[in-house]
Order: sequence, then structure tokens, then C-alpha cells
Amino acid sequence: MTVHYQGTIRACFAGYIVQAIINNFAPLLFLTFQSSYGISLSKITMLVTLNFGLQLLVDLLSAGFVDKIGYRASIMLAHILSVLGLAGMTVLPELIPDPFVGLLISVLIYAAGGGLLEVLVSPIVESCPSDNKEKTMSLLHSFYCWGHVGVVLISTLFFAVFGISNWKLLALLWALVPLVNTFVFAKVPIASPSTEEGSTIPVTSLIRNKLFWVFMLLMLCAGACEQAVSQWASAFAEQGLGVSKTIGDLAGPMLFATMMGLSRLYYGKYGEKINLQRFMLLSGGLCICSYLIISLSPFPVLGFVGCGLCGLSVGILWPGVFSSAAASIRGGTAMFAFLALAGDLGCSSGPTFVGLISGAFQNNLKTGILAATVFPVILILGIFLFLQLRKRETTVS
Repeated sequence: MTVHYQGTIRACFAGYIVQAIINNFAPLLFLTFQSSYGISLSKITMLVTLNFGLQLLVDLLSAGFVDKIGYRASIMLAHILSVLGLAGMTVLPELIPDPFVGLLISVLIYAAGGGLLEVLVSPIVESCPSDNKEKTMSLLHSFYCWGHVGVVLISTLFFAVFGISNWKLLALLWALVPLVNTFVFAKVPIASPSTEEGSTIPVTSLIRNKLFWVFMLLMLCAGACEQAVSQWASAFAEQGLGVSKTIGDLAGPMLFATMMGLSRLYYGKYGEKINLQRFMLLSGGLCICSYLIISLSPFPVLGFVGCGLCGLSVGILWPGVFSSAAASIRGGTAMFAFLALAGDLGCSSGPTFVGLISGAFQNNLKTGILAATVFPVILILGIFLFLQLRKRETTVS
């Protein structure tokens, strides 16, 4: 890699850590919000839904917006919104008569930043001169997992030492990460992402391609499989398994993220030796098993094992769908933007589905996670459908 762009790559790694903070800090506080502000579980579910929902909308609208103001201004804006949203969590619930509205506004602000990060970080890394872009991209995606681990571990230690009542101070400390990275992106070189003329098919042809819609379904299920457990792991460990918050946060979300990160690192290193579709099918089966263990096991230790197995199983799904789509369809930027939309829709619908089912059964999260087994089942069926279509169709030219 050109030395000139090493700072850019590191800033992009930090950008995925920012996104991990945005998506995983608030879920650690769900029960605190419920007890401190008197917010129901169904309303807390809306915070998850609207977080990923707005990120989805930003994915949809950002292409023209980014082109107009440029990548540097856009990536800096993404970080500034992240700072404002995290800081807003500490003051808006107290300033606005309805604390839920204050939390909601904060979530919407940093969700807009998170949506921009998802659209911008990967193309910026892809545009950097590098001897091995696949290795760099694999490492990039794993940083979200390590960011997730860091958020849970550091937050848990903070709560254990200073008390959960001081969560606002921690939110401000987390806001320093995107604040510092804003200034980094103001100085590092950013190459303009480009595409080779004629190398991709038109959007109209893409939409008519059956494989494209199979990949959209797979991407939705990949996001749902991941976030259905990830977003509720802390609350599930506390309520469903009856353990303390410290143990729940460490053995639930952190274990989940660690196993997911290890899965992505393994694929990044040995991917050329692996049959990707077979690996994804096995991962889908393991995901089903993990959901059943989490929801049906009466023993807390097995429940924790289930969380870890779930993280291991979903690690390959998101990058695996992207890799399969890239190898099958020359859809270019438009295809990956649509896949990001489907993934975010899955990230929103998975935990929302769990929350709604749980609410219908007296806030029983085990029942909600059991019902969410439908997502890995559909994913497995979708992979088989992809394999059948691939036999009948040649790659779109």
C-alpha cells in the first residue's frame, strides 16, 4: 500500500468503529431507559427500528448527495452527525418534556451519520492504492466487530467502576471518537472512487435480473440474522437468563461480536480455499441451532454459548452475499447500494420482529428469538435458489 494513504485506511478503520458505537452503545442501556424514563419495551424497539430505518433511507438518497458535495465533506459530515447524536442522548431527554422524544431525536441524528458511513467508508478504502485490496477490505469489515467488542467491554467496565447512573458521561466519551476522526479525515488524502466505463450493466437490466432479487433477499436475511440477537443480547442476558448486567454484557454482546469478527478474519485469510456457498449453508444451519439454544435452553451457560455460536454463524453471511453478488453480476455501485439497503432493512426488521413478538408474549425475549428462526431458514432456502438459478443462467454480460 502506498505510504501516502495509510492514514486514510486507518481513518476508515476508525470509521467502522464509530458505526459500531452508534449501533451497539444504546442497546446496553435499554433497560436503563426503561427504568429511568418509564419507556416501554415497545417504544425502545422503535429506537432500533428507526436507527436502521433512517440508515436505510440515507443509503437510498446518498448517491446524488455525495456526488454534489464530495467524499471528504460527506465523510466529515457523517462523523459530525455521530458526535451530535451521541452528545444529544445526554441532554435532550432532560430538555424535552417527553424523554423518549429526546432519545428518538438523538438516535435519528446519529443514524444519519451511520448511514453515510456505511455508504462512504468502503468506496474510500477501495479507491486507495493497495497491493491487496481484498485483504484490506476484509480487515476493514472486521473492524466493526472489534469496535463492537470494544464498546461492550469498555462500557461494561465503566458501568462496573462508576455505576450505570453515569452513562451520560460515557456517551460523551464515546462521542470523542468520531470528533477526533473528523479532523483526521480533514487532512488525509482521499482518492475519488471511479468505475470503468462499460464495466457494469444498466440499473434497468439489474432490476430485471432474477439473481439480483435473490441476493436482495439473502442480504435482508443476513442483516436480520445478525441483529436479531446482537441488538437484544444484553437485555436477553439480564432478563431471560437472570444474570447481572456485568456478566450479561460481557458474556452476551461481547462474545457475539468476538466470534463474528473471528469468522470474518478466517474468511479473509482462507477464503480462496473455501466453497463460499457451502460455507454459507453450514453457517445458516449453525445460526438456526444457535437460535434454538438461546431460546429453549434453561441453562444460562448454554444460552451464552448460543450467543457465541450465533456470532460465529452470521460472520460470513454479510460479506458472503456481497462476494457472491460481485462474482455473479456486474452490477457496480448501484447493485452494492441496493444490497446495502436490503441489509439495513434486515438489520431493522430482525430486532423489531423480536421485540414485537416478545411484547405479544409478556416481554418474553426467548419467544421472540425463537420466532426469529424464520430468518436463517429463509436464508438457506435463498442460497439453494441461487445455486439453482446459477445453473440455468450465465453471468449477465
